Amino acid sequence: MTLSLRSTLLAGLALLPLTLAQSDLVGTWSTKSRSVFTGPGFYDPVNEKMFEPALPGIAYSFTADGHYEEAYYRAISNPQNPTCPQGIIQWQHGTFQKLTNGSLVLTPFGVDGRQLQSTPCLSQSIYTRYNQSELFTSYLVYSDPYHNIPRLDLFQFNGAPLAPMYLAYNPPQMLPTQTLNPTAKATTAGSASSTNTANAKRSVEDLGDFQEPLNKNVLAPYKESFNPDKIWWYGLGLLGLGSVGYFCF
Repeated sequence: MTLSLRSTLLAGLALLPLTLAQSDLVGTWSTKSRSVFTGPGFYDPVNEKMFEPALPGIAYSFTADGHYEEAYYRAISNPQNPTCPQGIIQWQHGTFQKLTNGSLVLTPFGVDGRQLQSTPCLSQSIYTRYNQSELFTSYLVYSDPYHNIPRLDLFQFNGAPLAPMYLAYNPPQMLPTQTLNPTAKATTAGSASSTNTANAKRSVEDLGDFQEPLNKNVLAPYKESFNPDKIWWYGLGLLGLGSVGYFCF
């Protein structure tokens, strides 16, 4: 009995550093545009729909038990035909692991990822599966000195940083952390897979509407503090009033 209790305590202590190391990542992080968030408002796996955000951006969500979800919306210019830019929407989820050197390895559920490419010059969009593992050599979580809210900096495999992301939801706003679109190849038991898929779809449908992000009012649009045009018109008005006063009085 004593040996069993000791083994349980040792196992718990072994897992504690990993839990603490990942706890700072927990939440949904989004770039400054505040338009891209993970969850059912970005991708609907039940009806196979992706929703285009108002502005480009990136979002990542992490859980304490090692699951993640990501959402990308990129706008790509077309130098040969500027009137035909391309929009790319990407979504995937899976598991992540923090290595001893501080890097993050993200492994997606290969059958679930989706990508939508569209352009105003084509009548139809291109909708395909998307599966891309990721390596971040390091990351930083700290309080942004300007906005005074939690900020996440991810550094890609080549050391280049992603755009800064800010904590938007905690707990994270995510779709169910399991395979949502299992294929026949990945299925080991047909009836069990059907039941799991049905449960996943029901849980997706039960997620409901979005809550407002935590940083809704913090990352307010920048207001111009000095407008030369206004100063010019103000000075012109004073000059006019002065001229009228000079001739009248």
